[in-house]
Amino acid sequence: MDNVCSECNNGITEAEYNFSLNRFDRPLCREHQRLQYIEDSEIINDQKYYSHEKSFNSNNISEKDSIFIENMIKGKIAETLVEELFKYLGYNVFKYNITDSVPGGMQLLKGIRIDAAANIKTMPDLVIQHPHNGEVYFIDVKFRKNETLTFNDVGPDYPYENCYFIVVSKKHIKCITYDELKEGKEITPSSRNYLGNRKEFELDKDVIIKFCDFAVKFFDSV
Repeated sequence: MDNVCSECNNGITEAEYNFSLNRFDRPLCREHQRLQYIEDSEIINDQKYYSHEKSFNSNNISEKDSIFIENMIKGKIAETLVEELFKYLGYNVFKYNITDSVPGGMQLLKGIRIDAAANIKTMPDLVIQHPHNGEVYFIDVKFRKNETLTFNDVGPDYPYENCYFIVVSKKHIKCITYDELKEGKEITPSSRNYLGNRKEFELDKDVIIKFCDFAVKFFDSV
């Protein structure tokens, strides 16, 4: 079998392979995905990455730590790019995820149950309000090097069913709703679900193209 778990070498499906690669940056079977998720949650709770006792020089940062930090930075850049795009177009934009909107929000995850921490982490990043009709939308921003997002990436238990997922890649900014993901639609490199095509947002495509240029500049070496 072409797709195998990097931990146990057991065969995995194409969907499991793609999900794991997007979520954990390496192919894992479902059991090792579960174990990796628990380990990542415990890392947050222990504040491993932000301990004042840890020296942050290149000799002390492991490869795994480096991947975690790099992915977090890429995600924050993508979120900021989308936030500034909507602000530029006149939207009211608010941070929604508690880890971003509350000072020291990450510390609130320390010591709480893993499932509760997971629920907080799945909160959408932003709430935006249309400048003309006042409609309000949940927005969850993802950076995807491979420009893909499927229902398996989000999962059937995602609590915000009216959420819009905006995927930023090195070339495009695309958008899909949770309901559309449930219907089997996906974001792929060849799909044409560009953010500028969402009629409910009434966005200026020329402005989006300019922000895509920013994305190319920021992520060119990724």
